[in-house]
Amino acid sequence: MLKPISSRDKKNLFELLKNQFGFSGKLDYNFFINDYKKIFILNSGLQIDFSKIRVNSLGLYFANLKNELRLTIEGSQIIGPNSKKNILEIDESRLQDWIHGNDIGTEKKFDGFVLIKNKSDFYGTGKYKDGKILNFIPKERRLKN
Repeated sequence: MLKPISSRDKKNLFELLKNQFGFSGKLDYNFFINDYKKIFILNSGLQIDFSKIRVNSLGLYFANLKNELRLTIEGSQIIGPNSKKNILEIDESRLQDWIHGNDIGTEKKFDGFVLIKNKSDFYGTGKYKDGKILNFIPKERRLKN
Protein backbone atom coordinates (compact mmCIF):
# COMPACT_ATOMS: atom_id res chain seq x y z
CA MET A 1 0.00 0.00 0.00
CA LEU A 2 1.30 3.44 -0.95
CA LYS A 3 1.78 6.02 1.80
CA PRO A 4 3.28 9.53 1.94
CA ILE A 5 6.87 9.86 3.12
CA SER A 6 7.14 11.81 6.37
CA SER A 7 9.10 15.06 6.55
CA ARG A 8 11.83 13.33 8.55
CA ASP A 9 12.11 10.47 6.03
CA LYS A 10 12.14 12.98 3.15
CA LYS A 11 15.01 14.79 4.88
CA ASN A 12 16.85 11.45 5.22
CA LEU A 13 16.25 10.75 1.51
CA PHE A 14 17.78 14.11 0.57
CA GLU A 15 20.72 13.35 2.85
CA LEU A 16 21.26 10.04 1.05
CA LEU A 17 21.16 11.83 -2.32
CA LYS A 18 23.65 14.42 -1.07
CA ASN A 19 26.05 11.84 0.39
CA GLN A 20 25.95 9.41 -2.55
CA PHE A 21 25.79 11.79 -5.51
CA GLY A 22 26.64 15.25 -4.18
CA PHE A 23 23.09 16.30 -5.05
CA SER A 24 22.40 19.93 -4.21
CA GLY A 25 19.21 20.73 -6.11
CA LYS A 26 15.58 21.01 -5.05
CA LEU A 27 12.90 18.41 -5.64
CA ASP A 28 9.52 20.06 -5.31
CA TYR A 29 7.47 16.86 -5.34
CA ASN A 30 5.31 14.84 -3.02
CA PHE A 31 7.12 11.59 -2.17
CA PHE A 32 5.39 8.26 -1.53
CA ILE A 33 6.67 4.81 -0.62
CA ASN A 34 5.03 1.40 -0.97
CA ASP A 35 5.46 -1.87 0.92
CA TYR A 36 8.22 -2.94 -1.49
CA LYS A 37 10.27 0.20 -0.59
CA LYS A 38 9.70 1.74 -4.03
CA ILE A 39 9.62 5.54 -3.94
CA PHE A 40 7.27 7.44 -6.24
CA ILE A 41 6.96 11.17 -6.88
CA LEU A 42 3.97 13.32 -7.80
CA ASN A 43 3.60 17.02 -8.52
CA SER A 44 3.50 18.90 -5.23
CA GLY A 45 0.16 20.58 -5.98
CA LEU A 46 -1.69 17.26 -6.23
CA GLN A 47 -3.47 16.15 -3.04
CA ILE A 48 -4.73 12.58 -2.63
CA ASP A 49 -6.83 11.15 0.20
CA PHE A 50 -5.34 7.68 0.72
CA SER A 51 -7.98 6.76 3.30
CA LYS A 52 -10.45 6.17 0.46
CA ILE A 53 -8.27 4.24 -2.00
CA ARG A 54 -5.67 1.48 -1.94
CA VAL A 55 -2.87 1.78 -4.48
CA ASN A 56 0.62 0.27 -4.80
CA SER A 57 2.06 2.79 -7.27
CA LEU A 58 1.24 6.27 -8.42
CA GLY A 59 3.14 8.91 -10.34
CA LEU A 60 6.74 8.41 -11.41
CA TYR A 61 8.84 5.56 -10.02
CA PHE A 62 11.87 7.45 -8.65
CA ALA A 63 13.98 5.05 -6.59
CA ASN A 64 14.15 1.87 -4.54
CA LEU A 65 15.20 2.02 -0.90
CA LYS A 66 15.32 -1.70 -0.10
CA ASN A 67 18.93 -1.97 1.15
CA GLU A 68 20.51 1.10 -0.42
CA LEU A 69 19.15 3.99 -2.43
CA ARG A 70 19.01 2.85 -6.07
CA LEU A 71 17.63 5.42 -8.51
CA THR A 72 15.59 4.49 -11.55
CA ILE A 73 16.55 5.80 -14.99
CA GLU A 74 14.08 8.66 -14.49
CA GLY A 75 15.40 9.29 -10.98
CA SER A 76 18.93 9.62 -12.38
CA GLN A 77 17.67 12.06 -15.02
CA ILE A 78 15.99 14.19 -12.36
CA ILE A 79 18.93 14.46 -9.95
CA GLY A 80 21.83 14.02 -12.39
CA PRO A 81 22.16 17.64 -13.56
CA ASN A 82 22.48 18.80 -9.92
CA SER A 83 24.87 16.05 -8.81
CA LYS A 84 28.63 16.32 -8.45
CA LYS A 85 30.04 12.91 -7.50
CA ASN A 86 29.84 9.20 -8.31
CA ILE A 87 29.21 10.00 -11.98
CA LEU A 88 30.74 7.87 -14.73
CA GLU A 89 30.87 9.57 -18.12
CA ILE A 90 30.89 7.02 -20.93
CA ASP A 91 31.38 7.23 -24.70
CA GLU A 92 28.92 6.07 -27.38
CA SER A 93 30.41 2.57 -27.58
CA ARG A 94 30.09 1.90 -23.86
CA LEU A 95 26.65 3.54 -23.86
CA GLN A 96 25.50 0.89 -26.34
CA ASP A 97 26.77 -1.82 -24.01
CA TRP A 98 24.98 -0.17 -21.09
CA ILE A 99 21.57 0.23 -22.73
CA HIS A 100 21.72 -3.38 -23.94
CA GLY A 101 21.99 -4.44 -20.29
CA ASN A 102 25.70 -5.22 -20.04
CA ASP A 103 27.99 -4.33 -17.14
CA ILE A 104 30.75 -1.88 -18.05
CA GLY A 105 34.33 -1.81 -16.84
CA THR A 106 36.02 1.24 -15.35
CA GLU A 107 39.44 2.07 -14.00
CA LYS A 108 37.93 4.74 -11.74
CA LYS A 109 37.09 3.81 -8.17
CA PHE A 110 33.59 4.56 -6.89
CA ASP A 111 31.62 3.94 -3.74
CA GLY A 112 28.24 2.23 -4.11
CA PHE A 113 25.84 3.36 -6.81
CA VAL A 114 27.05 5.44 -9.75
CA LEU A 115 25.17 7.70 -12.16
CA ILE A 116 25.81 6.77 -15.80
CA LYS A 117 26.20 9.78 -18.09
CA ASN A 118 26.79 10.30 -21.81
CA LYS A 119 27.22 13.92 -22.90
CA SER A 120 24.44 15.74 -21.01
CA ASP A 121 22.11 12.73 -20.65
CA PHE A 122 21.79 10.30 -17.73
CA TYR A 123 21.02 6.62 -18.27
CA GLY A 124 20.33 5.27 -14.80
CA THR A 125 22.52 3.95 -12.03
CA GLY A 126 24.74 0.95 -11.60
CA LYS A 127 26.61 -0.42 -8.63
CA TYR A 128 30.40 -0.28 -8.59
CA LYS A 129 32.06 -3.58 -7.75
CA ASP A 130 35.55 -4.87 -8.50
CA GLY A 131 36.36 -2.50 -11.38
CA LYS A 132 33.02 -2.62 -13.13
CA ILE A 133 29.59 -1.05 -12.94
CA LEU A 134 26.82 -3.62 -12.53
CA ASN A 135 23.84 -2.87 -14.76
CA PHE A 136 20.40 -2.58 -13.12
CA ILE A 137 18.35 -1.66 -16.19
CA PRO A 138 15.24 -3.88 -16.08
CA LYS A 139 15.15 -6.51 -18.85
CA GLU A 140 11.99 -5.06 -20.34
CA ARG A 141 13.68 -1.65 -20.75
CA ARG A 142 16.92 -2.87 -22.36
CA LEU A 143 17.51 -2.53 -26.07
CA LYS A 144 17.40 -5.83 -27.91
CA ASN A 145 20.26 -6.84 -30.23
